[in-house]
Amino acid sequence: MDNTIRHEGVVERIEGTHIQVRILQTSACAGCKIASHCSASESKEKIIDVHQAPPAGLGVGDSVMVSTSGAAAGKALLLGFGFPLLLLLVVVALMLWLGQGEGAAALGGLAVLVPYYIVLWLCRDRIAQSVSFKIDKLLTYKY
Repeated sequence: MDNTIRHEGVVERIEGTHIQVRILQTSACAGCKIASHCSASESKEKIIDVHQAPPAGLGVGDSVMVSTSGAAAGKALLLGFGFPLLLLLVVVALMLWLGQGEGAAALGGLAVLVPYYIVLWLCRDRIAQSVSFKIDKLLTYKY
């Protein structure tokens, strides 16, 4: 089974080996036949940064396929959401166990996230090496 996550997109900007691609991120039910009549489906435009040499002939406005491995996506989710949630819960539980009030524990839990996300931002280049995207130009047919 292929464990690759793919999104079709359009090239917005190319600067050396930095390519920005606009994708349309849709919810799971957006492809449903009655999705236009339902408030549960939603879609958002996102800009994805891809760091690789552009494929030959790639230009702004071209349709591309952006992909990443499931493992890379899982790592990004853990770093962005899983570890911060665990850190917040541990700090809140520890502060409550030490006899702090609920308000102080909640503020402590939120406050510990500030240095976490600062460290995450400082390590963004190292993280980008292991959580990266690949871009492939889609073939366009002219009739």
